[in-house]
Amino acid sequence: MVNIGIKRIYDAPEERDGYRILVDRIWPRGVSKEDAELDEWAKEIAPSDKLRKWFDHDPDKFMEFDKRYRLELQEKEEKLNELREKAKENMLTLLYGAKDTEHNQAIVLKKILEN
Repeated sequence: MVNIGIKRIYDAPEERDGYRILVDRIWPRGVSKEDAELDEWAKEIAPSDKLRKWFDHDPDKFMEFDKRYRLELQEKEEKLNELREKAKENMLTLLYGAKDTEHNQAIVLKKILEN
């Protein structure tokens, strides 16, 4: 069983977050590296710049974004397996900067890691 949570990076860090990993390609505005209390910034598994710009957090594009992001992640299986192992050991919290809590890459990534 894997223990994976999702949280906006703007939300206060908590002890129960466990291993905190930012899954955005660009550093979120207004958050210092100290305040973020990250364990890791995994730019390599964030959506590509091309995909991120195309999606532009448009909820109508989310289903297609999900498909395209999954295709991108097929090349990142080693990193995904590393995160799955971390999530077996203790809580893994995927952090993202988007305002939309229902249509973002962390949601897609969480589903992938849980399978």
